[in-house]
This record gives sequence, C-alpha cells and structure tokens, in this order.
Amino acid sequence: MAPQRLVVVGNGMAGLRLLEEIVERAPGRFAITVIGAEPEPAYNRVLLSSLLAGDIGADEVMLRPRDWYGTHGIELITGQPAQCVDILRRALRLPDGTEVAFDALVLATGSDPVTLPVPGTDLAGVVTFRTLADIAGFETFASTGQPAVVIGGGVLGIEAAYGLARRGVPVTLVHLMDRLMERQLDAEGAELVAQAVAQKGIRVLLNAKTRAIQGGSRAEAVELTDRRVLPCGLVVMAIGVRPRIALAATAGLKVNRGIVVDDLMRTSVPSVLAVGECAEHCGTCYGLVEPCYQQAKAAATTILGDTSADYAGSVPAIHLKVSGVPVFSIGDFDGTAADRIIIRDGGAPCYRKLVLREGRLAGAILVGDSADAAWYTDLVRSGAPVAALREQLAFGRAFAEAA
Repeated sequence: MAPQRLVVVGNGMAGLRLLEEIVERAPGRFAITVIGAEPEPAYNRVLLSSLLAGDIGADEVMLRPRDWYGTHGIELITGQPAQCVDILRRALRLPDGTEVAFDALVLATGSDPVTLPVPGTDLAGVVTFRTLADIAGFETFASTGQPAVVIGGGVLGIEAAYGLARRGVPVTLVHLMDRLMERQLDAEGAELVAQAVAQKGIRVLLNAKTRAIQGGSRAEAVELTDRRVLPCGLVVMAIGVRPRIALAATAGLKVNRGIVVDDLMRTSVPSVLAVGECAEHCGTCYGLVEPCYQQAKAAATTILGDTSADYAGSVPAIHLKVSGVPVFSIGDFDGTAADRIIIRDGGAPCYRKLVLREGRLAGAILVGDSADAAWYTDLVRSGAPVAALREQLAFGRAFAEAA
C-alpha cells in the first residue's frame, strides 16, 4: 500500500519541528512534501538579530541543511508560497501551476509583520524585520552612515535596534507605551532593560506616537505626534505580527484572528491541521517558539493516529538576551504587595520578581541573572506548592533546596 501523502505548508520553525517529530517517530510511513515561501530551508528567526549584529555567521542560523530533507525522504519545495487549497479534491496549487495532492495537510504559514497605518509607509527605506532576506538590506544601509529609527519597543524592535547599533548605525528606538517590553516586564524590569539599551548607544523615546514618515521617494524622517522630527534614512517597523490566514480562509476553513484549531490541532476540516503562529487555540495565538514546538508535537501525535495529544494551551515565557542582558519572564507577573517577592541588587543590573497565588508560583521576572529560569518555569507550569519555600524562593533553586 502506498504511503499516505502528508503536505506541510510552511518551512519555518514550527513546520520543521513537525517534520522532525514525524520522521523520528514514524520513518517512512508518509510521503512528505514541505512547501516554503522563502528560498532558504528553515532557519532560526530568533537569531536574526545576532546575525545582523555580526555576533554569529549565516551558517549558525540554519536549522537543517537542505540535504537533511532528502536524506529523510522529504520533498522540499522552496520559494513557492502555496496559492490556494482545494479541500474537496485534496490538492493545493503553487505559483508555477504545479498541483500537490495530499491525504493530510498541515498549515504552518506563520505570521506577517504589521505596519503602522500612517502616511509614508510606502516610501523606500520603510521596512520590517522578519526574514533572512532583510539582513542584506540592513547591512547595505549600515555602510551609508545615515541614522535609523526603529518603531516598536518589544523584543523584536529592541533586537533590531541593537543589531543596527552594533553595525555602527545611529539608532533611535520609538515606543508608544510607557516602558519597553510591557507584555513581558513590569516597570522596574523594563527600566533595567532600557538602561542596557541606552548603554549600547541607542536613543530610547517612550510614550512616543508616530504621526507620519516624511520623504519624497525615500524615507527622510519620522514625525511624532508631539511634532518632534527624527531624521533618518531607514525606518524599521517592529510593532507586532498578524497570523497568516488567507490560504485557510479562501479554502473555507474556520478562521478568527488565526486558523481555529482544537486540542488535537485540527482545523474545522479534520484532515487539515494548523500549528505555530498561524494557529488559534482557545482564542489565543502564540508568537513564541516554545508554544509552536508544543503544538507541532501534538499535531504529529494526531497525524500518527493517536488522539490523546490534548494540547491544553501554553504558559507564555521568554528567555533570551536583550541587548546582551539576560531576560526571563513567565506567567502572570502582576500581583498585590502580599503576592510579590522582589529582590534587587543595587550593585548590578539585577532584578527578580516572583508572584505567588494560593501558595503556588504564578509568574516570574528575571533581569540580569536568569540562571534559575528553567526551575521557575517548571514551578509555574506544574503548579507545585511552594509556600514552604517562600523565604528562599527568590534566591534560586540551590539556595531553596539547601534550606
């Protein structure tokens, strides 16, 4: 009997993790085709800022070499975004007219960067920072000596600013909110990050709203609503992403903000699954790598015929270096004074905040020293009781266990 035809649309981090799960757990069971819109095989988007900064080489960004796919019997099609899906005929069409038939289909189409609805966004020199192809343009710009403005003070915006600054570009980081990384950090943690960013030579403007981008055919300045004007030759918009759902919507699948999936990662058509940034589970779309990997594992289990996957959602967490400073955040980091445990180190940019609820760790922020991030992650996700460790908890695992 011929193997089932499995087609994966999207060769990003979630799509690749799904392939890895399938070939490890059921080698040879499926005839697999993976379709990527970008010309390169899957790479680590998290490392793009490090590549831009010159801290790593291009080969360190790639997740799997092209020949890995062939070695595992996977047909890899790159530079060809899927144009449309015919659910009834179980086939999809590529831009060159090729039809690819499937028995099971997984959509891992990712997200598109969001741009501000202000005048001037169509000017040359107004870009986003999302793909490997963006790096070459940034490198070319760095050689001009002109200043750049990065709009957006989340992780991606900070890292874009850091990468450009490392290339010698004078950078201004513009953020609408009153603190950087407001979704992951409280005011005190965000202030430490802002100080670290400023120490890299990056000018940070908070509570700053963009009114327009000025210029003739190219961007020449960013105008703020308070009438300040920031001269520049490059504007990088890093204000967020939007799940890429057009392919699913035109195929008749149920979509909301993302492609709606159940606990088995199935869409409204059970033979079609969705994973990663494009998927919406219980009203939530995740823009972080770890939830995408968890979804890929659950989807692989479903594809292999096991209906016990039961993806129950993810507790969002980040653990990375922001402008060289270790930053970790998980769960609910708000809380009353009674819920909070805060440790500050006046001699170093180091801050820890833990939030306890009903004797369990509900959330945590670490800035400057994230060595205990994995332990706090386990405590939050397991819901283990920690009331007996309250006095030692903020000092880390080794101290708590010794006590």
